[in-house]
Amino acid sequence: MMSEPVLNGMSALGLAGVTWRKSRHSGQLGNCVEAAVLGGGEVALRNSRDPGGPALIFTRNEMAAFLAGAKDGEFDDVVL
Repeated sequence: MMSEPVLNGMSALGLAGVTWRKSRHSGQLGNCVEAAVLGGGEVALRNSRDPGGPALIFTRNEMAAFLAGAKDGEFDDVVL
């Protein structure tokens, strides 16, 4: 159980006990974003190269909207 409230930009180390997952498409150099579902249903994201760095916290609805856009190709231009 976490002792501090879950806040956007908090240290990912403060999210002890969560299971971080990354894409199977991640490269060998650790160039990936990791996600974890929190106890309240929020989704935390962190940079795998800085596991103790800041975590961005999103609601399930925010993540669903982002993932739907990503699946539709709306963000393809940011990596081309």
